[in-house]
Amino acid sequence: MSSSDTFFQKDRDVARLEALGGLPYADAPGLSRSRQATINEEISMTPPKILDVRTLIPMERHRVIFETYGKLELGESFVLVNDHDPKPLYYQFEAEHTGNFSWNYREQGPGTWQVEIGRTAATRR
Repeated sequence: MSSSDTFFQKDRDVARLEALGGLPYADAPGLSRSRQATINEEISMTPPKILDVRTLIPMERHRVIFETYGKLELGESFVLVNDHDPKPLYYQFEAEHTGNFSWNYREQGPGTWQVEIGRTAATRR
């Protein structure tokens, strides 16, 4: 393969990877260091922590949930697992952290509810 063929092959590989939105693995020969670093950062994102409060006594749940939220950095989240719809908790978040949190249901009953709760703005801790 000539050097121009190699160049065009690498160019096609990069275009294909960009079209796919990244790599399923951490190293790709022929990518620039900056593009490779960007891909590695995208891949290394860790999934949110799971906080299963079903085994806690009800009077402890909100305290533990808010402690967990308080430890989040901007852009981080955790998944709350509960045995009922945590709608009252949403209202408490809305009252105490208006505009600074995200709330996305992942599962809505009937036996288990999962909500991903994230910190979307910097707040005083």
